[in-house]
Amino acid sequence: MIHHIADPVVHRPHEREADDDRPRLECGVCGVWGAEGDEASSIVALGLHALQHRGQEACGIASVGDDRFHTERHMGLVGEAFGGADLSKRMPGQAAVGHTRYSTAGGSFLRNIQPMFADLDTGGIAIAHNGNLTNFKYLRNRLVSEGAIFQSTSDSEVILHLIARSRKARIVDRFIDALGQIEGGYALVAQTTKKMIGARDPLGIRPLVLGRVGEAWVLASETCALDMIGADFVRDVEHGEVVVIDEDGLTSLKPFPARPARPCLFEYVYFSRPDSFLDGRSVYEVRKAMGAALAREHAVQADIVVPVPDSGVPAALGYAQESGIPYEMGIIRSHYLGRTFIQPSQGARQKGVRMKHSPNKAALAGKRVVLIDDSIVRGTTSVKLVRAVRAAGAAEVHLRSASPPILYPDFYGIDMPEREQLIAAQKSLEEMRQHLEVDTLGFLSVDGLYRALGEDGRNDAAPQFTDHYFTGDYPTRLLDREIEEGGRDASGRQLSLLVSA
Repeated sequence: MIHHIADPVVHRPHEREADDDRPRLECGVCGVWGAEGDEASSIVALGLHALQHRGQEACGIASVGDDRFHTERHMGLVGEAFGGADLSKRMPGQAAVGHTRYSTAGGSFLRNIQPMFADLDTGGIAIAHNGNLTNFKYLRNRLVSEGAIFQSTSDSEVILHLIARSRKARIVDRFIDALGQIEGGYALVAQTTKKMIGARDPLGIRPLVLGRVGEAWVLASETCALDMIGADFVRDVEHGEVVVIDEDGLTSLKPFPARPARPCLFEYVYFSRPDSFLDGRSVYEVRKAMGAALAREHAVQADIVVPVPDSGVPAALGYAQESGIPYEMGIIRSHYLGRTFIQPSQGARQKGVRMKHSPNKAALAGKRVVLIDDSIVRGTTSVKLVRAVRAAGAAEVHLRSASPPILYPDFYGIDMPEREQLIAAQKSLEEMRQHLEVDTLGFLSVDGLYRALGEDGRNDAAPQFTDHYFTGDYPTRLLDREIEEGGRDASGRQLSLLVSA
């Protein structure tokens, strides 16, 4: 079933800074079962460190040892929260699940940090969730009307309540019962004292992989986490699959009707680390192929190809190799700078792009430059970069995007600006070119992106990937959005927004 939304508007509970021009993914998850000694929490911390790019605002770990849960949740980076040598003493156990988070709905509050824990009549359960439920408000308000008490504004807590209220006898069946009621894109890792459970949404929108380190099993958002902890990649968790890991080994369940997979294209465009493999594809090689396709579609006479680091580097390499134009590091990125929104003044924030990205005058002066970025969202960062490249002496600037124009917002775990803030949704190509102050502007086509992924092109009748941000073709029902567009919210009233100090 194909779902189109003509002009959706996203209402976020917090506003972005004016210079925040990147889409954000909500989080990464990692779980370990059967680690030697009490090292599970340390292994998970390493895995989360590899997934830090998926969320930098908060992190948490829940470990299980001697049938007891040990949990810690912190604001900040994984290394700051879980870098101590005493971690295995603080959080002992042979099993653990962890989460690193970028906050969207709910804000940056400690009560929204995962893993979330609940005591059920069957025992404790901790759950870490990557993605977003498109019927979250509907379910939450239904549960509240039935007497449920929520401690957070995270959709992950809805899943815990659904598990708790299930009438099934076994925890795995309760978990599956809950999955049958949620909609959207998700990858879940849950931990009890007796087993670890992983699940991926029926379309495989959000990624989840399975690995082994020694005799221990590992679940993680990306293969780069397996590499970090020295684990061997076993396979991707399949779309719609539930994997159960306990003392008897691994059991695979497929409790829902089979549907064709539609993984998220933005995982390849931007979110995943380039050294990861997703559904059998190297992210690095896909991004190089995107750059090569971009060179074929939007060739230009130029002297050098320059990436917007770091995410534009593989595409720029592909563009340079395909076009024969030399690749140069014309922009140098600082890796030791805090995020611009923590700078002490508006003036400092406005200088944030120059602090993050410095033009390399030796490479740029007098050159016709092809500037390659992974995507163009609002265009605010692009304008500043173009001006900086020109100020460094570039004779011409030709901007190329290694993804198609972003026209629609996301409801599956990506925090993307509202439609009226997406430059491609508001301006024609020529208007964008003038606004971005470039000599020429080009975007990779949708079919070009599909071909970079090994397809012949997009199958409009049955798209092979989730691509609504480019096409407006949403892969699932958007129940919360449909209710709101009908003139009411999911219950006739709004969620209360408790502000935490």
